Amino acid sequence: MYSCKLAAKCYNPHHEEKTKSRKWTAKQKLKAISETISASEADVGSFLRKEGLHSQELNKRHDQALASLESSVKAGPTHEEFDRLQDENKRLEREVLRKDKALAEASALLILQKKLH
Repeated sequence: MYSCKLAAKCYNPHHEEKTKSRKWTAKQKLKAISETISASEADVGSFLRKEGLHSQELNKRHDQALASLESSVKAGPTHEEFDRLQDENKRLEREVLRKDKALAEASALLILQKKLH
């Protein structure tokens, strides 16, 4: 069997070795998705043949991109959480101002006591 394959390769100059699957960068994956997302079926087929991909691989990359976008959207605080954090921030700022005033008053009292003694 091996010798048949070897012989076929020798007699067929257009026969190419299968290339190992290459590593795609995120930029390349995004480009592949953007080129095929609104393309016709024929154009997608042409793209897949040109790039040496299977439709399942392209679908997998599309699903991964969507999952990544969904997780990045979910990562941010919700509206309610944002409001809660904003209220807490205002409360803490008021507390800091109150303590600053108390500290200034205590400092003034200490200075007055030192002047009296």
